Amino acid sequence: MRCLASGGIILSFVSVSRKRPKQADGAVAAKIARLANGGAPRVIDLFAGCGGLSLGFHSAGFELVGAVENDPLAAATHSLNFFSHAKHSLQEHGPVDVTKTDPEELLRRVLAEKLSVAEAASRIDVLIGGPPCQAYSIVGRAKLREIAQHPLAFEKDLRAQLYKNFLHYVRVLKPLAVLIENVPEILRYGTRNVAEDIASELEALGYQVRYTILNAVHYGVPQLRDRMFMIAYINELELLPEFPAPTHRHALPKGYKNLRRDVTAKLSGLFGSRYFLPPVENTESGEAAVTARDAIGDLPPITKHLEGQLKRGARRFDEFTPYAGAPLTAYAKTMRGWPAFRSRDGIYDHVIRYLPRDYKIFARMAPGDEYPQAHALANRMFEEALEARSTKLRPSDPRYAVLKKEYVPPYDPAKFANKWRKIDAEEPVRTITAHIGKDSYSHIHYSSDQARTISVREAARLQSFPDGFKFAGTLDPALRQIGNSVPPLIARALARKMKRDLLAALRHARAR
Repeated sequence: MRCLASGGIILSFVSVSRKRPKQADGAVAAKIARLANGGAPRVIDLFAGCGGLSLGFHSAGFELVGAVENDPLAAATHSLNFFSHAKHSLQEHGPVDVTKTDPEELLRRVLAEKLSVAEAASRIDVLIGGPPCQAYSIVGRAKLREIAQHPLAFEKDLRAQLYKNFLHYVRVLKPLAVLIENVPEILRYGTRNVAEDIASELEALGYQVRYTILNAVHYGVPQLRDRMFMIAYINELELLPEFPAPTHRHALPKGYKNLRRDVTAKLSGLFGSRYFLPPVENTESGEAAVTARDAIGDLPPITKHLEGQLKRGARRFDEFTPYAGAPLTAYAKTMRGWPAFRSRDGIYDHVIRYLPRDYKIFARMAPGDEYPQAHALANRMFEEALEARSTKLRPSDPRYAVLKKEYVPPYDPAKFANKWRKIDAEEPVRTITAHIGKDSYSHIHYSSDQARTISVREAARLQSFPDGFKFAGTLDPALRQIGNSVPPLIARALARKMKRDLLAALRHARAR
């Protein structure tokens, strides 16, 4: 089931046909003519989440017509930021089964107009989206193997087939351009390269297609985040997809380089592969990568948890936190001043998780420390607490176990090596995933004086959401929405490149 954020429609999907569209299609010709006359490209975002891709394309001058998302809170966030004045609200419509509702019916609901199939197809120029990645991710596969007790259980995951629903919308709406995002593991999903399957389907539908791996850190996002991006242009444009050149320099760690080496070695030599070599890693020119301190260092410190003023319970976004007047980096200025999402005086979602056992561990961790180091620290602190007691406790004493529980987390450091990590302030952070909505330990704030995990607003900053972007729900679902999203800055870089190339192709076509 998926949900239309602009109209609040809960939807499921039908499968794709490989039928090739007619080449001189009237809807395609109408779209080309409209854009050639200066119209803004109109876009629909499928599997939109809270709106990272939507924000990037909106900022690049695309007209966002609608979005489809199944998570109610993510859909509410999308509506709140992009369709707050739309005629159709999330509450106004009940669930709609898209197997009984064609894409043209979907557009009729969004646009509140009666449209024929041809008219509906003529209304959408660009289709973007990221089919749910959990089925392809290494963590997601491992979880499925554990549940199903079969090494190839992930291949039966229905979420891995949702790209076919995306392709169904391509077939019906005939967009001039397509952008798809997913995790790099989609390139090696068991024995399949699903990205190549998608590219083949798009080519059969009449598109020129290329896909590659990009890292968000090279586009101004303060985060090491590899993702597969695929761009396709309809054949009538005679346009071969290209990807934006990196704007920021940063040497990727070994694991990221190995992924590129392995994928390139496997795919670049295959006849007919649409895999495009990743842009050359920029390590000498361009701007320096944005660091964690650059990204969140201006936000007000949080210490009330250390003063006993933070209690257990849901964290809502109803308390205003004024900016503290700290010096602003270029990145912080961008986050505060993003057009249409400005926040001049402060923020409402600078809230953190209640983790009373662990504050003292966070304070003593060093930058870059992970769970094994944190676990060793906790045991030393427990030993110190034992030594400080006036009466000694033996392991057989029930009070021994009670005291240990106050200091030492229960997870085996050999099995959960990457469960915790304290941010290095002078480096970009590691990938923010949806799991941050469960415990946040993967991103412990670099300040030992604050001794905490990052706030919702800090997570949003590290994902490059501007301060004026609002999240529906409470702390846990907001963090999950952030971790599931495409960083808006890399989305904007892709959107700008696609827009430039589209307009150049249209100018060239008119000159012929």
